[in-house]
Amino acid sequence: MFKRVTLALGLAMAFSVQAAAPSTPSSEQLRKTAGALFQPIPEAQVVIKDRNLSTDQIELGKWLFFEPRLSKSNIISCNTCHSVGTGGADNIPTSIGHGWQAGPRNSPTVLNAVFNIAQFWDGRAADLKEQAKGPVQASVEMNATPTHVEDTLRSIPEYVEFFAKAFPGEKDPVTFDNMAKAIEAFESTLVTPNSRFDQWLAGKETMSSHELNGLNLFINKGCVACHSGINVGGQGYFPFGVIKRPGAEVLPVGDKGRFAVTNTASDEYVFRAGPLRNIALTAPYFHSGEVWDLEQAVAIMGSSQLGHELNSEEVKAITAFLHTLTGDQPRVEYPILPRSTAATPRPAQ
Repeated sequence: MFKRVTLALGLAMAFSVQAAAPSTPSSEQLRKTAGALFQPIPEAQVVIKDRNLSTDQIELGKWLFFEPRLSKSNIISCNTCHSVGTGGADNIPTSIGHGWQAGPRNSPTVLNAVFNIAQFWDGRAADLKEQAKGPVQASVEMNATPTHVEDTLRSIPEYVEFFAKAFPGEKDPVTFDNMAKAIEAFESTLVTPNSRFDQWLAGKETMSSHELNGLNLFINKGCVACHSGINVGGQGYFPFGVIKRPGAEVLPVGDKGRFAVTNTASDEYVFRAGPLRNIALTAPYFHSGEVWDLEQAVAIMGSSQLGHELNSEEVKAITAFLHTLTGDQPRVEYPILPRSTAATPRPAQ
């Protein structure tokens, strides 16, 4: 952990020194620099081929992603908190789960989540399969159990048939683990290629001078110390408040982040760097979900992470650049789910 903090501090300080007397590079110079720091989002078909995803598992995963009967109340589905129609998140401070309970953190977007180093704000799930199991069992979210999920799916003939098709050769394919595998396969296809930024990386002139100035500031002010790579973040863990911690309304004292996973003192208030793809669609911001304005979020990051009070023009330019990270949204047809049977577990409060 010490090495990660030192790296973040070192990068922030190095970029801040550069920022003291920023130069204005040519578009081609800036493109070359950006090309070394970021990668474009690939099309879904590329991800499917690279990960060798089964078409049947993807389709089954789509059914399960929208399936509210996986929850104890029969009301909440994966899409409830990770709506593919609203940037892959639910656009409220913290998600509402079983019994109208408010969750402890803002719901991260599911879009492009396949590219993150780990899942959840504290990285407690290594991949999307592991992540899919968490909310189903969390009492504050779907409040179900593996037994409830398996009993529900086995009670519906269409699901039994679909699992057998998606997981051929297995004696009993309707399992909690296979549920998670199928959801992982579907979620891996929820990518957003073709953003104006990605088009610009490829050589097209799709960004304005104002947006390019924002990109230059994003690099030279040190934002890239935590937010780089294919997802413009999501690749490492950093303290919230490298230079100065924000107030308790933004950084709640009781939520110590990755410390709850590692039980290591140096991981207190450490979180996975938020991926910034489609950030303009996923307000409110930060794990607390207490900041609704993207410009305000940028300003907070400047002072808390970089120790630099960005002026209003710098904030506006960086925010303009962040808007170019919105890619083509996945178009998902809502599935018509099979009906329950007399053996399907009834909803419970």
